[in-house]
Amino acid sequence: MRARVEVFAAIRRDARVEGLSIRGLAARYGVHRRTVRAALESAKPPERKTPVRISMKLEAFKPAIDVMLIEDTAAPRKQRHTARRVLARLVEEHGATELSYSTVRDYVRVRRAEIDVEAGRRVEVFVPQEHVPGAEAEVDFGEVWVVLDGVRTKCHMFVYRLSYSGKAVHRVYPTQAQEAFLEGHIEAFTALGGVPTKHIRYDNLTAAVTSVVFGQGRQRVENDRWVLFRSHYGFDAFYCQPGITGAHEKGGVEGEVGRFRRNRLSPMPVVASLDELNDRIRVWEEEDDNRRISDRIRTVGQDFDTDQPRLAPLPAEAFDPGLALTPRVDRSSMITVRMMKYSVPARFIGRKVRVSLRASEVVVFDGRTIAARHQRITIKHGQSVQLDHYLEVLKTKPGAFPGSTALARAREAGSFTNAHEAFWAASRRVNGDTDGTRELIDVLLLHRFMHPQDIEAGISAALTVGAVSADVVAVEARRHVTENLTSNQDLRAEDLAAVGGSSSGRHSDGHRGARVEEHVQRVVSLTQRRLMDPAAVIAGLPPDSRPIPSVSAYDELLAKRSPVNPANAPASNPNNVPSSSSVSMSKENIS
Repeated sequence: MRARVEVFAAIRRDARVEGLSIRGLAARYGVHRRTVRAALESAKPPERKTPVRISMKLEAFKPAIDVMLIEDTAAPRKQRHTARRVLARLVEEHGATELSYSTVRDYVRVRRAEIDVEAGRRVEVFVPQEHVPGAEAEVDFGEVWVVLDGVRTKCHMFVYRLSYSGKAVHRVYPTQAQEAFLEGHIEAFTALGGVPTKHIRYDNLTAAVTSVVFGQGRQRVENDRWVLFRSHYGFDAFYCQPGITGAHEKGGVEGEVGRFRRNRLSPMPVVASLDELNDRIRVWEEEDDNRRISDRIRTVGQDFDTDQPRLAPLPAEAFDPGLALTPRVDRSSMITVRMMKYSVPARFIGRKVRVSLRASEVVVFDGRTIAARHQRITIKHGQSVQLDHYLEVLKTKPGAFPGSTALARAREAGSFTNAHEAFWAASRRVNGDTDGTRELIDVLLLHRFMHPQDIEAGISAALTVGAVSADVVAVEARRHVTENLTSNQDLRAEDLAAVGGSSSGRHSDGHRGARVEEHVQRVVSLTQRRLMDPAAVIAGLPPDSRPIPSVSAYDELLAKRSPVNPANAPASNPNNVPSSSSVSMSKENIS
């Protein structure tokens, strides 16, 4: 079937070339004479008219619907009629049982807009905006659900978006309290390398705004800590109008929350911690630099190259975003922060400590020194217990160690490894349960000063030679550190030699081989080797053929000597050792 524009073109051509009449053209192309006249008047066919469909059942109820919609012009926004409520009232008050919901809905949608215009109400119009590079940004929170360590958890995503380039920073926190609000800003400022020079747009968040002053424009009563934060980084806040009107004033970040949630967090991410999720988000943000917003010619990353140099520089001094608290340490060496319990070193029992409650962690201070650090708990009434905080107490009470909560948590976290288990078993077999557990605790105390890998290497070396002593583990761990440093220096020397450089006086491979031979010998505890089962001793150790030491030669010093006249001494007692009879006689004389 030919298109109408082709038919019109053919009619115009035949009329021009052959001079056919209107009747003849109509007969040739099988159209009405009105169509021929329309084709001769214009090459463009007229638009087809859409028939206006009239619902005869609705006509009788249109006045009643209009009354309801006119009443809505003076009603509160949240108490206006919906199409479903209009239909319900028509059924109840006018018996309109034959009307369908779709019929009423279509009429209400069109008629409500007409009545608003007739009543002189403001019609919402979106005006495109131009943004100066480096001048403005927008901030908002959005809810996200995460499978966190196997538990479906509700979290909050902080989103910071530069208005000019659309470059955004996203961070997921367990809360949207002020500590998360401030930490999100610091993360964004650091990631983007600066602060907007004009202002940042916000909702009326409780983390920043204490109260809205109605009737005075955009004036707000701000939180003191928020004012301090703004003053530190040197930017102004622009607060949007409450409600849906304010959402349109920062539509860029509102749309960014939905876009990122749909494209990056669907389906729900499965992670062991929020730090892992935020590391993934950093990679996604780099990938988003290549996308284009709407119909822009340049990518987000290209526009950010223009945005970033115009941002104000960051202050030299850091800002602590944590909320300062001073809880008291209970008898279990725990503090309670927002209904969660966290362990601290046992020496703080009964004292108040200074705590910085941050979005992702809880930091406990002893003066200016960090005494404890925990990941923030997301489950109500949860606990975070660290084994290191109880070691001094457990050393005096080793019987409490096997069933302690701290040990169970350390095993779950993987910090109490199979190497520790093996050392503990060997130490209890050799030293007994009490002393063997104390040796293990001494090994655990080494973690405060040495790297876990070095300590595990020390444990393995000590067990290899049958020495279950914390001192041997410490020596072997330090030896492991030294050997690693030596091997790294040798590798650097070989690299320098390969490029023709010097190696700080180091020479041939023979010297390096001698050094390796020097480190073959290991610390051996011969006393513990004797105590161990010979079958458990690794072959290759030299046999210990020395006799067991004896102190029998010193027993003579224990005998009691009495002053005796050599002239009266009997010949049969050349050593002047008093006999039992003489001793008894002297006792009688004394009595």
